[in-house]
Amino acid sequence: MIIDCHGHYTTAPAAHTEWRESQLEAWLAGKPAPPYPSISDDEIRETIEKNQLRLLRERGADMTIFSPRASAMAHHRGDLKVGIEWARACNDLIARVVELFPDNFIGVCMLPQTAGEPLDAAIAELRRCVDMGFVGCNLNPDPSGGKWDSPPLTDRYWYPLYEAMVELQVPAMVHVSSTCTPVFHATGAHYINADTTAFMQLIQGDLFADFPDLKLIIPHGGGAVPYHWGRYRGLADMLKKPPLEEHVMKNVFFDTCVYHQPGIDLLFEVIDIDNILFGSEMVGAVRGIDPRTGHYFDDTKRYIDKLGLTEEQREKVFSGNARRVYPRLDAALKARGR
Repeated sequence: MIIDCHGHYTTAPAAHTEWRESQLEAWLAGKPAPPYPSISDDEIRETIEKNQLRLLRERGADMTIFSPRASAMAHHRGDLKVGIEWARACNDLIARVVELFPDNFIGVCMLPQTAGEPLDAAIAELRRCVDMGFVGCNLNPDPSGGKWDSPPLTDRYWYPLYEAMVELQVPAMVHVSSTCTPVFHATGAHYINADTTAFMQLIQGDLFADFPDLKLIIPHGGGAVPYHWGRYRGLADMLKKPPLEEHVMKNVFFDTCVYHQPGIDLLFEVIDIDNILFGSEMVGAVRGIDPRTGHYFDDTKRYIDKLGLTEEQREKVFSGNARRVYPRLDAALKARGR
């Protein structure tokens, strides 16, 4: 079985996206949000079957761990009430996708987060989504959208959410959203910055001493971390921390959303295979065809296939690690005899 751990509903029906803009316009005008539009099952089917499901089948994968569009989470737009409404609308749409295509998609939720606000609403939404069958969440370490004015991930501010995650047995993918500043291109700079920043925050703290069962996935191949692995090993040593393998890598995992062969080669050379989950983020940040290969940049399975992994290693990367990191996914699959 091949499980893609990183997919977003980037092709959601236009009415959903249009409602978001109307919601924000109403908030700016001091008015309540308009009613959420009626979206038919056929509209959802069309957006999925022509895009994510088609590519999933063409590329030889079986299931995608599916969440709302990351760049559209935009936690910095509106207030917490707006964020709660938007998160619920987005997560309910994911639940409908999963209901229509249960063999191919399983849900991960976005959380309503507003910089400076408590995490009660995020925890409540996480619980609601887990009750609907979701298996994880996306956690934005910078809900300000580029200002970075929230505490680091090791701060006790985040502990109530971590406690709920451990209780519910769900991991978080540490994933930022769009930015409020032109300084940071969202997918080309802010995403990679955040991946790298999150990892360094985890090195500086001792989060996993308090939460030994907490699991975090850092996407996009771990940002710049594998390329600068020696730097981070050296910084951990200078900070009097244990080796990275003991300090963070029992709880932190990277996906394979790296869009060229040398990058994938490096990832697998540097990071232990038990810490790597297959992911593509297809129909995402980079949608074109690489003129050097003639294949889509985000067809990451092709890169992995060229690594010459053993069958045991392939099983770990393509499904085993995901099932271990997402125990609710594993339980759901076992219940279906998969």
